[in-house]
Amino acid sequence: MTVEQQTQALLALVDADRARQCQAILGEAERRAEGLRRQARAEALARLRQAFAEQRLRRRERIAAAQARLATQRRLQAQQHSAGLLQQAWAQLPGELQAAWQDCASRAAWVAQVVAAARDRLPPGGWHIVHAPDWPAAERQALSDALAAEAGIAPVFKADPTIRAGLKVIAQGNVIDGTLAGLLDDRADFEAQLLRQLELAR
Repeated sequence: MTVEQQTQALLALVDADRARQCQAILGEAERRAEGLRRQARAEALARLRQAFAEQRLRRRERIAAAQARLATQRRLQAQQHSAGLLQQAWAQLPGELQAAWQDCASRAAWVAQVVAAARDRLPPGGWHIVHAPDWPAAERQALSDALAAEAGIAPVFKADPTIRAGLKVIAQGNVIDGTLAGLLDDRADFEAQLLRQLELAR
């Protein structure tokens, strides 16, 4: 083999080794580049998922805040509506109670309720019944007879011109007040009962 052939063979060997090393370096670079691409894709996907999650969270928070504002607004409207109804009912109540006292059946029920409350809370007998002047004498007499039969002593009746409707029963310093003024005395209780009735009707 001549020097030139040996030189060519050595050059070929060097070229082959260089090509093999270049191929190895390129392969390693490709593997690293692919790893970096995969990592970059994973990180980008993670950032995208995080961004979507944050957007969904912000959207849920905005929806929850809007729902809370709507619920508050509805509550305020309901309270204003209830307050309006209570105001209207309170304004009409004296006239309605006065009309109920003028009606024979309603008056009988009114008297029966007051007497039942007095039976529950007052000692029997010795009652003084103060009443509106327009309470018919026949109704008073019927009540007097019934109470005298129960307790053995008739109640004392007294008309009071300041009472527009109703009656109150007095015994030993205790009073069951079923007069119009007495019924209107506790506005808060009336409004609470009316609100309960409105809730039940819904």
